[in-house]
This record gives sequence, structure tokens and C-alpha cells, in this order.
Amino acid sequence: MIVHPPLFTCDKTPVVGKKGVVVANHPMGAAAGAEMLAAGGNAFDAAAATLLALTVVEPMMVGVMGGGLSHLRLASGEHIVIDALSFAAASMTPEIYEPLEDEGPRYMDAVGRRNLVGPTAVAVPGNLLGWHAMQTRFGKLPFADVVAPAIRLAKSGFQVTHYLSGAINENGGDLLVDPVMRSLFLPDGRALPVGSRLRQPVYGEALELIAAEGASALHGGALGEALVRRIASGDDPGWLTEADLRDYRTVDRAPIVGRYRGFDIVGPPPPASSGVHVAQMLNMLEEFDVAAMGFGSVESLRVLTEIIKIAFEDRRRFSGDPAFVDVPVARLTAKDYARDCVARLHDAGGALADIPAYGRESADTTHVTVADGEGNVVAATHTINGLFGARFMDPETGIIPNNYMSNFDPHPGHALSIQPGKRVPTSMAPMMVLRDGAPRFALGMPGGLRIFPSVFQAIVNLLDHGMSLQEAVEAPRLWTQGAEVEIEPAYRLREDALAQSGYDVRQKPHIGGGMNAIGFRADGAMEGAACWRADGVAIALGGGLAKPGVRFWPDRAPENASDGSVASDAASALVGKSE
Repeated sequence: MIVHPPLFTCDKTPVVGKKGVVVANHPMGAAAGAEMLAAGGNAFDAAAATLLALTVVEPMMVGVMGGGLSHLRLASGEHIVIDALSFAAASMTPEIYEPLEDEGPRYMDAVGRRNLVGPTAVAVPGNLLGWHAMQTRFGKLPFADVVAPAIRLAKSGFQVTHYLSGAINENGGDLLVDPVMRSLFLPDGRALPVGSRLRQPVYGEALELIAAEGASALHGGALGEALVRRIASGDDPGWLTEADLRDYRTVDRAPIVGRYRGFDIVGPPPPASSGVHVAQMLNMLEEFDVAAMGFGSVESLRVLTEIIKIAFEDRRRFSGDPAFVDVPVARLTAKDYARDCVARLHDAGGALADIPAYGRESADTTHVTVADGEGNVVAATHTINGLFGARFMDPETGIIPNNYMSNFDPHPGHALSIQPGKRVPTSMAPMMVLRDGAPRFALGMPGGLRIFPSVFQAIVNLLDHGMSLQEAVEAPRLWTQGAEVEIEPAYRLREDALAQSGYDVRQKPHIGGGMNAIGFRADGAMEGAACWRADGVAIALGGGLAKPGVRFWPDRAPENASDGSVASDAASALVGKSE
């Protein structure tokens, strides 16, 4: 292994524990999950609690009116991907928007931004149903218990971070238009300052109803009724109905399993792109000795760039909702096909022709990674799509709807055109890496189109470059989908060499969002790591309850014990009794 220390140093530190680990992109989100583990819950309880808490403390990223994927590994070894992605409402048609352009950078935009902002941008959500299904099917605690931390945070409040304040400021123009958002996030016309306390009492009441009624509070209950009223109001109402909410169903999907240098790489299937194309990219990379090239070398960066280009070329050609499109999964993940792809790379002289951008996908998402001491693991990526979703808040519930419709092609007659019930492809990549059937790593991140190529690079960092978990998630990234090549500042020393190779290199402050991950050690301990690109925090649970039979101090026998034995009544009486 060749390491180049000058390229980067880690900003954060990992944690280790045997009873469980929770990693999330906000400290209070991770704390909510850790609270469930400490209360005797498992990874599914902790993941649901974390995600619900994140709807409060990361309101710009995720909410109950959003969508996403939860990749579960049960202690039995079974993998299930719960697809809770948003989709087009029953009354939507391919002609509901007027496209702004027929070609060019604004091809995906609709006139009046109707697919991006306001009630007309809202698709049918699945997040709450997905989290509720995960927790009630596989968790150990009452559902109300896992909602409790989110209620507490909404009603009591929390401190605004730089990350949240910056997101409010970035979208201040849109948030000021909605009176509810303005009063909450920009009370004096400016973004909430760092360190100020944000309380969301109306949303807290909505969460209390969710705690009492479960997902039916939104999908068939009072919360859904209120949201539909808001979406149907105004001069330009949207299409979401109570029937859409009642009829939504999550989908259990079998994962894609690839093989790389003796490891199994497990990821979500279509409509997610990650399982297919991470497997494809790793199959291609297996033809190269990237470990010998060294991390961050110009040669290794060129290979990664070309492989990512080919993956995007195939993603554009083949991806889709499997209910509407026949995705050739077996072909794309085959080793023989990877060798054909490498030949394409070589035939192109090391530089493939530019390809057009593939649709649009918001970079604003959240990810959680959770594991418990029983062998259960969750990697979950969820969103309301754009920052603050559709950028309005229902005044009756405090809920922010998604703006998922911006991911559909506003032009009729294309693969991404709107059809009722259709999901669009997603780059979400809640991935797991196994060795001999046992989990070694679980990881994921937000970041739209940059997600699965970045997770791919983290896997390479772990398996080829022998990085620690913390190094793997914090290491610099590159990204391309066929045109310019984006690099993070840590790669600036390689910029000239890449440019001389013919690449249009663009330095970016960061590529994608905050990756977080859990590693599984041979001694049964688990390691958690979060990176510098978000408010990521890892919390590990060590210790545990007393051993069975430990009831009182050895030098203090029960008063009524005549033979030195411990009578259950006497021992019980000693609990809490002072000397």
C-alpha cells in the first residue's frame, strides 16, 4: 500500500463499542438512536428513532413527506431493501408541466418552477410508511418510544448549527415567500443564527399523533387530510390526494450482490442505480492493480475517472423503475460485461467521449448507519429531495412536503417522463460489504448523482488501499459523469497532471455530502465513523446491564437469610435501600 499523507488528514475520530453503534449526520439524530439501544431496543428501533429525529434537526434534508431506501441486514443474515421512494400521483400525466427548454442546461426545468417549488412539485411520499414498517416488523420497542426523542427535540428545541443556518440562508429567497417557513427559519428576515434555539411546537404535535397512530396518521388520517388541504389550496394547486396517501405501499426488494476481490458487495436494486453500477465499477476495477498504483496517484485517478464515466454512460442508457423499464441487471453486473467495458475504455484511448447529464437528482439528503450487538444492521438514505423540499410548510402540521417531481422529465415521451406510480432512478447507495457471509462494513451518504461513485471510492479505499474506516470516509473524492472532472481541494496537487491528460478539471469545496459508516471487527466490536462534509457524529454503546444474579453488594446479606442464600423477596427489598 502506498499512502500519501500530505493529501489529507482526518478531521474527526471514530468510536468503538460492542453493544451497538449509531452514525448520523447530526449529533442529536445519533443521540436519539443511541437512546433506543440503551433502552433495550435493536438497530431497527434505533434507525427509526434517528431518522424521525433528523426530520426535526435536519428539516432541510429529510421529513415524513419524503422518500428513500432502508437496507436491512437481519441477524439471520437475510437482506431486505425497503423501497419507500416517492412516486408520481395517480392524477399526474406527462403533460402537467410546460418545459422551459427542449435542450440545454435547463432541460429539466418547468415554466414557473412548478416542478420545483410549491404544491405542484409534491409527489406521493413513502418515508413514514417505510420507517414505521421497518420498526414495527423488526424492532423490539413500542413505536411510540422511537418517536419520543423527535417529539422532545421539536417541542424543547435544539441549537442551530452552521450547516442548518447555511442551508436556510442559501434558500432564503424561497423560504421568505412562505409565511410559515419565514416565521420559523427567518423570523427577522434573516437566517436563524448559529447557536440560536429552534423550536417546532406544531410539528411536535404532529409527531405526537404519529406516535399514537403510526403511519396511518399521515396515510389515511388527520395529518394527511391537512396536508392535502394545503396542497389543494391557492392559485396553483397540486395533485396529491388523500387516496394517493392511503394507497401508497412500500416495496420489499432483494438486493444486488456483486463480488470484488473475495468480498460480497450488497446494495439496493433498481430503481436505485447503486447496487448495479457499484458492482459494475468494481468488476471493471478488478482488472487493475489499484493498490500498487497508490491512493491519489494520477494513474489511479485516471482509472477511477474512466470507470465512473462508463458507469454513467450505462446508467443513462439502462436505468429506470423496474415496473416500467426492463433493466438488464444480470448483464450489467456480469464479470464478462465488465471486461467488455474495460475494452471500451482502452478503445477510447483512455478518454471516453462526453455524455449528456442524466436527468436531475437533488444533492440534499441524509443517511444513517446503525448496528446492534445482536447482528442487525441498517444503512438508510432518505430525503425530501431539494433543500427544504417544496419550500413551504403546512401550517396545521408543521410538515414540509417533498419536491420530488423535479426529478421527472417535464417532456412527454421519454424514459423519465411522468406516469402515475412511477419512481425515477436514484443514486442512493446504502451499501454493505461482507466477507464469508459476515458483515465487514456498512456505509452510505447523501449527495444526489455523486453518491454511488463516492461510495464506490470509499469501498476501494477500504479494500484496496487498506485505509482505516475513518480515513476511508474522509478521503478526498473525484466525480464525473462524462464532461468535466470534479475534484476536492485535497487533490489540487494532481490538478495540473489531470488537465495535461485532457480532462476539464474543476475544483469543488466538497463532492457529495457527509458519508458515515460502521466497520465490524473480528473481536465482535463495531467501529463508527462520520466525515467532515456534514454534522456527522458516531455514538457507540459499551458496557451494559449487570450480570444475571447480581442483586446486592456481596458483603451485605438479606436480613432474613438464614443459610447465606438470597431469598428473592429479601433481595427485592434491598433494591434502592440505603444502609
